[in-house]
Amino acid sequence: MATGDVTWFNAAKELDYYAGWATTDDLKVAVLDNTTAPTAATATPALADFTEVGTAGSYTAGGVSIGTWTSTWSESGGTATFDSATNPSWTQNASNDTDAHWGLIYNDTQAGDPAIAFVELGGPVDMSAGSLTITWSGTGIATLT
Repeated sequence: MATGDVTWFNAAKELDYYAGWATTDDLKVAVLDNTTAPTAATATPALADFTEVGTAGSYTAGGVSIGTWTSTWSESGGTATFDSATNPSWTQNASNDTDAHWGLIYNDTQAGDPAIAFVELGGPVDMSAGSLTITWSGTGIATLT
């Protein structure tokens, strides 16, 4: 997997995975260390399955909101796009963690914080030595045709 690749969890590819999700549910990106590597095959992926980087400096537990369920999904001409106008970012801080490896996209509103996908950060990324920004592709985080 290359830096910047977004990988969808297999479980999140199933329609019933999203049953009960509300249009106002808040989707977030949390930053993970390398304690437990996410894989597409992770069964019932959730934030608690992984270890977030330390909550110090500019990083707060749970990460950054990228929008609501409704604001991140659109459809036009038979193509669905998952995207966000928010590129999650954490400013450099001497108290930040030094071993960021993945960004985890998950639903912070639903019980259990179910995860959708993860992005490879090319870790370890030292957030104390520089800011970390995940910049989504201009064509969206993911598309379904």
